[in-house]
Amino acid sequence: MKGVILAGGTGSRLRPITHTGPKQLVPIANKPVLEYAVDDLVEAGIDEIGVILGNKGRDEIQEYFGDGSDWGVDITYIVQGEPLGLAHAVGCAKDFVGDDSFVVYLGDDLMREGITELVEDFNSEEYAAGIGLQEVDEPSRYGIVDVNDEGDVIQLVEKPDDPPNNLALIGIYVFTPAIFGQIESLEKSRRGEYEITEAIQGLLDDGKRIQSHVVHGWWKDTGKPEDVLHANRLVLDDIKTSIDGTVENEESVTGRIELGDGSVIEEGAVIRGPVSIGEDTTITSDTYLGPYTSIGDNCVIDGAHIESSVVVGESEISAERTIVDSLIGRKATITANHEKKPDGERLVIGQNSSLEL
Repeated sequence: MKGVILAGGTGSRLRPITHTGPKQLVPIANKPVLEYAVDDLVEAGIDEIGVILGNKGRDEIQEYFGDGSDWGVDITYIVQGEPLGLAHAVGCAKDFVGDDSFVVYLGDDLMREGITELVEDFNSEEYAAGIGLQEVDEPSRYGIVDVNDEGDVIQLVEKPDDPPNNLALIGIYVFTPAIFGQIESLEKSRRGEYEITEAIQGLLDDGKRIQSHVVHGWWKDTGKPEDVLHANRLVLDDIKTSIDGTVENEESVTGRIELGDGSVIEEGAVIRGPVSIGEDTTITSDTYLGPYTSIGDNCVIDGAHIESSVVVGESEISAERTIVDSLIGRKATITANHEKKPDGERLVIGQNSSLEL
């Protein structure tokens, strides 16, 4: 079985963070969100991965992952160009897939339990496709899948007023090459896109069986700033303490932390985990890093109070202010305006920004 990761989205909901970089490389606990997808495919035993790229950010993604050898996989890059929907993106993988079954993984999704069971349970001799589902609290907000007593898919319903159940599509699929014939026969939807749900419904209409698989543990789409911050919390909840840098006063650090090589937590700084700090970053005295915060590589945090936030990297924050629930892009500079004394700040700061608080 092969893997296909869809990484062609523009990330419009994550602006200004994505004005200067692809959303798939936005870090969650100091690891790009796309890398979690690669890790899940590797864990499921897949060693050939096709990454579908759009017009934006493809050079950065290729530079980061290279040929995939660092992850023990062979990565093939496939350019989609203009994004015309999920079905269009999947259709671009036809030559790469050949006669094999394949997993489709949305490149900005995170799953706690991975996809190993979904892959292992799929039987390509009996089913034309498999769909990952999860129980949700408000099914009328999602694409819902109606299933029979055996777990076979009966129908896909988009945001139903009267949902048949609470099993929602989460953007993880397993397909046989039969899906390509359905994609080629599609017409654009009212949104101007080729919809993967319509291709799956076409398989059902042709009498093909579709397998459902309920995924347990959390699943998160990281399409908006608040989603990135929530995903960061979820991932940090599972980290273990790993200290490769220097902690000058261990008594000032409590809870679980990750500290990268070359990073320093100076005497007088207070760290309350879970916290992830990348490489070659300095946390100076009088700084407080509260729970659920990730600080990227090559940063200087000097005297700030930061909680429940993500600082992407190569940034300097010297404002003696409280920053909470914030997403701060690469190479940002935040300094203090001492005439103003706010109680706290909530920020979404893009790359190369300079801000006075």
